[in-house]
Amino acid sequence: MSDPLLRELDHYVVLEPGGEETILTAVATRAWLARHLAALPELPADLADLRDHDARAERLLETACELELEPGLAIQWFAVRLEPPPSV
Repeated sequence: MSDPLLRELDHYVVLEPGGEETILTAVATRAWLARHLAALPELPADLADLRDHDARAERLLETACELELEPGLAIQWFAVRLEPPPSV
């Protein structure tokens, strides 16, 4: 995500294979990514040097929108802006 405004967003749509779209807070999205990273048999090379799964999840939020869990099977996340409904 190159636009700095996107990094300020507080919500993400997350997609898992065979699942429905889910909207999570930024904190919950980092935890969701950390759980998936912990389950990987081998970390992606660009994340392996980071200290823990939380730091790796943060790096993914800042630099990517997809993580391949196994060949042909990936999870995705996209920053979204939630706006309150207009006042009546």
